[in-house]
Amino acid sequence: MKTYVPMKQSLIALSVLSALSATSLPVMAQDSQDQQAKEEQEQMEAIVVTGRSVSYANNASSAEMKKQQTPMTSALAMVDNLPGVLVNEGDPFGSDEWSTSISIRGFQLDLESQQIGMTVDGISNGNSNYGGGTKASRYIDTENLRGTEVSQGTSDISSRSNEALGGTLNFTTIRPAYEEQFTVSTTIGEHNAQKLYARYDTGEIAEDTFAWFSLSSQQNDDYMDGSVTNTRDHAEGKIISRVGDVDLTGYVSYDDAQEYTYQRVYGLAQYEQNSEWDGLTEDWTGIPYQDQAWREGWVTERENMFGYLKADFMLGEVDVSTNVYYHENEGVGKWIPYYVADVTDDGAGNPHSELDPSTTAYGGSQSGLIYFVNRDGQSLSPNAGCESSIGYPYGGGGAEIDPGCYDQGAMPVSSHRHTHYEKQRYGVNADFVWDTTVAGMANTLRGGLWYEDYQRDEYRDWHKTIDAAASPRPESNPYWVQYSREFPVETLMYYIEDEIDAGFAKFRLGAKKFDVEVSKEDQFNPDNNLSVSSDSDALLSAGFVAPLPLSGLEVFGGYAENFAAVKDAVLERDDTDVSQVEPETADNIDLGLRYSTPGFNASLTYYDITFENRITFVSNEDVDGIDFLEAAAGGYVNTGGVESNGIEASLDYNLSDNLGVYVSYTKNDSTYTDEEFRGNTVLGSAQDMAVISFDYTKGDFYAGFSTKYVGERYLDQANTQESDSYVVSDLYIGKTVYDIGGAIDSMELSFTVNNVFDEDYLGTIAPNAGWIGAPRTAALNAKFVF
Repeated sequence: MKTYVPMKQSLIALSVLSALSATSLPVMAQDSQDQQAKEEQEQMEAIVVTGRSVSYANNASSAEMKKQQTPMTSALAMVDNLPGVLVNEGDPFGSDEWSTSISIRGFQLDLESQQIGMTVDGISNGNSNYGGGTKASRYIDTENLRGTEVSQGTSDISSRSNEALGGTLNFTTIRPAYEEQFTVSTTIGEHNAQKLYARYDTGEIAEDTFAWFSLSSQQNDDYMDGSVTNTRDHAEGKIISRVGDVDLTGYVSYDDAQEYTYQRVYGLAQYEQNSEWDGLTEDWTGIPYQDQAWREGWVTERENMFGYLKADFMLGEVDVSTNVYYHENEGVGKWIPYYVADVTDDGAGNPHSELDPSTTAYGGSQSGLIYFVNRDGQSLSPNAGCESSIGYPYGGGGAEIDPGCYDQGAMPVSSHRHTHYEKQRYGVNADFVWDTTVAGMANTLRGGLWYEDYQRDEYRDWHKTIDAAASPRPESNPYWVQYSREFPVETLMYYIEDEIDAGFAKFRLGAKKFDVEVSKEDQFNPDNNLSVSSDSDALLSAGFVAPLPLSGLEVFGGYAENFAAVKDAVLERDDTDVSQVEPETADNIDLGLRYSTPGFNASLTYYDITFENRITFVSNEDVDGIDFLEAAAGGYVNTGGVESNGIEASLDYNLSDNLGVYVSYTKNDSTYTDEEFRGNTVLGSAQDMAVISFDYTKGDFYAGFSTKYVGERYLDQANTQESDSYVVSDLYIGKTVYDIGGAIDSMELSFTVNNVFDEDYLGTIAPNAGWIGAPRTAALNAKFVF
């Protein structure tokens, strides 16, 4: 069944606004436009790809890396070519978080793990897990992205994240323009992809006050069969002002996304059987066991609102930066289980109350599953001796799921399972920097704190499908609210660090500490309430940077003790003994060389990491297919850890005034240290990755071609299934035209092709499974500045 979603009302509003701007906005002077372009270029150049001069490995996305992706693409994709980083997204435009993963030095951010920190303009993003979390790409429209800073491993001591075992990604937003201007951008692409974006820069609206605000709306069909349409509507704004001696920055974003998820393929055999299909079906069959794989039934809806107010000022000789922020998240994840859960004892031979649309059971557990009923609502059993002929999905089931094993008149039943998420969090950050001298040497003392209070609410309800044989429409009233929980979490992080310049080298020494309180409050059964203090020890951090005799060359080294608090998701399972679960820790060592001269930048880093107390879910029983009820016994435990070491290298060189080349290489060895899998390579981690990118600019014309190699990866801890290596290439070409006349200051056209050679590959890796990588996808963007 084809689902066509029209461009929403916001698109109409944007179109009207665009038309009005062409006739009513004043024509900007060309020198003002040139000045703005110069300032934006300086912003990008200030973030050098090969890293800042600090005592730990760090890299940042470049303007060329942004051009390699479409304006519709997720902000996460901008860092995929940096050394040590692997980003996989199952959807060509990043519109499916379910199939998204990031891997850095053997640490993972995916459905199973959250071991990499994320911040937005330096502010915590509030966890990155799929259920109730938010990745930074939901806060920022890609066309408002200034850059992304990646600190691999030994990240900055002030980083606001308690997930940053393997480093931090900081996504930064653009600054307001100094002159009034209006930007309209439209993108069209394969898979019915389309986006309309508009941003208005106000210029100086009051003394020393500038702002911008933007609106965008986009959509794209799934690339498998085009039967569902992902949508995203986004609003964003930023204001800067100087009031007296205080610099103020305000930021707000709102995001409303509906994303249909792709399904993983279970093992290499299924992938090799059909490397272009994830197993979800296009049409409703009326057979519940098969309709659990109906693509339109796999959907997530999320709304996020986030904002902060920041103040920077001087107190005597001390630089002070402080901010307050607020984030609200609301959403629901949907599936269609192929049965109705029997949760009420209605007595033998009586109709099931779960089929009555006016009744709802709260809490409790299922005592059985209902597959087929008669017209009176009584359960039916399959005919004796019948063997099911249904072999799909998940290898099929027994006679109880096959309508051919029942007498005529049997009615199939199924459910819609909705998991509802809500989160409200607010926080305060404060930092100071005091530059002084000690014994004639320049000395910098810095410190700060981060406080955050949040509550995540989650409940799950089950709705009967009105007529499973005819259509997927569910009853509005749930027959069962399986659970309802609240998770209050309170975080306090504080740090102090001193750096002294001895002339021949700069040395730094610091420490930070986390105090984290995590609780679960069961709204149905207080006996299930849990609470755990997830405090860290004092986490030490040290490093040095020293110039070498060759001008532009420096050596650096760093050590950091990283920490990840126990997540509230660990408390979801009532059978987890939280007293036995300890926070995860990682000791990171970086040692490297960095060389920088005009037109040539290079870096080489060796790292060694010991990751301990890895938290994993251990199930005591196996379930075929999806455990919709999450009834499999088991719990979260600490299971050993991981040891990682390797090298990361990058080079950025201007071959001529017009042509540049960027190269990166990663050699990574990440192995388990727990007894059962000791020495085995961490699943999903590639031992070798390499990137080469050529970027050409001449006047207002630009083009580039980038290729990334990813080595083999294992799908299991036992290392019995190994995916093939793959190579993915991206192509972009564009031109900017000025002096068009009328109200138009400039027009830019760009054409992008991702996965140019349509490589088949497995992207995100999950235990014994993986998601199919996105196919070749082309998109065209036109941007007008008024």
